[in-house]
Amino acid sequence: MQGHRDSPAIPEAAPVDATIASATRRAGSYRWVICGLLFAATAINYIDRQMIGVLKPSLQADLGWKESQYADIVFWFQAAYAIGFLTVGRFIDVAGARVGYAVAFTFWTLAHMAHGFVGSITQFAMVRFALGLGESGNFPAGLKVVSDWFPQRERAFAVGLFNAGANVGAIVTPLLVPAIALAYGWRMAFIATGAFSVVWLIAWLAIYRRPEEHKRVSAAELALIRSDPVVPVGVIPWRRLFSVRETWAYAIPKFLTDPIWWMFLFWLPDFLGKRYGLDLKSFGPPLVVIYVISDLGSVIGGWVSSRMMRAGRSANAARKLTMLGCAFLILPIVTVQYIDNLWVAVLLIGLATAGHQAFSANLLTLPSDLFPRAAVGSVVGIGGTAGAIGGMLIAKFVGYVLDLSGSYAPIFAVAGGAYFVALVALHLLSPRLTPTRAGLDTSLPETV
Repeated sequence: MQGHRDSPAIPEAAPVDATIASATRRAGSYRWVICGLLFAATAINYIDRQMIGVLKPSLQADLGWKESQYADIVFWFQAAYAIGFLTVGRFIDVAGARVGYAVAFTFWTLAHMAHGFVGSITQFAMVRFALGLGESGNFPAGLKVVSDWFPQRERAFAVGLFNAGANVGAIVTPLLVPAIALAYGWRMAFIATGAFSVVWLIAWLAIYRRPEEHKRVSAAELALIRSDPVVPVGVIPWRRLFSVRETWAYAIPKFLTDPIWWMFLFWLPDFLGKRYGLDLKSFGPPLVVIYVISDLGSVIGGWVSSRMMRAGRSANAARKLTMLGCAFLILPIVTVQYIDNLWVAVLLIGLATAGHQAFSANLLTLPSDLFPRAAVGSVVGIGGTAGAIGGMLIAKFVGYVLDLSGSYAPIFAVAGGAYFVALVALHLLSPRLTPTRAGLDTSLPETV
């Protein structure tokens, strides 16, 4: 199987001089078409995973779930996500993004459609486990594609754009799914949305190739994509990735912050229903507003750090200053339980989700900032597993708190402080975001 080609060793600072800026203007833009495919896949990914939260009232009424049982179903999705991130990330590094993404997408689409045929809590947990395994391939594949198709100074913006697909999926879900469920039942909602997803798979297989192999990529655009310094590195063994601080500089912040997004995704409709009396017919507009705001956060967060780097700031300063601003944007979420006005609460939640997405857009660039391309999928997988383990813990925590007290106040308190702790951990483990060489053997073969 053909391995990956030369990989970039990223310098601490990436100033852009007049020659590079001129080359950027002359180069083509086909890489943004690829980014559009990633955006669409991420939107589908989030429609499929968020549907359980939107349909939670109907599912609980039909299947008789308690809060702790719903939390168990979320837990098993997260467990599969944790397992899948490790195995799928490695698989994508070896098989390549085109094949790896297609396999993961096909698996999760079939698991998503299977939700429409189950009838018990155990069966639901089983199909959610399968969905988690498949969906875990989305970000390792997407981030590997970004590292292969974009120079470092464009990566945060590209990640922010494709990560914005998560929010588009979150916007579409409360608009589309309740209408299908009310007209045809919740089972058909799973089947119909899964069948529509096949269109993306056809487009991916028809369009995607590596930049060097793509007829639509000009010589100037390829030169821009490959403009970072390169060091030949083959596939890196797991034990070496686990032994370097930079791996943990990515994984620990993922462990601390991913669970907050999962909490919003799976429990936000429930919070709006219990606190403000909304139901399947009425919580659509508030959710749309929240995720439109978060969509803007994803794009702006990626743009800000990319803009700072184009202005001559180091990746270290650009990423961390942006993430610090995001942490402050999220902090007011600690008060939302006590807000009586629905739309004030929606604004605070929207700012928190926007802050998370902007924080995440920068955090997700770190594997390509710190590691050669041959290791990106594996490092993303390790970080994703850490985030999913955090998601498993918060699912149990939320279920326990709600069964015990019915209050979201302790949950939002955890959400408000998690990003400051994550940023401190990142800075202690990688004070300058210097690309790692420790323990990485550059003499490894280029084919495996």
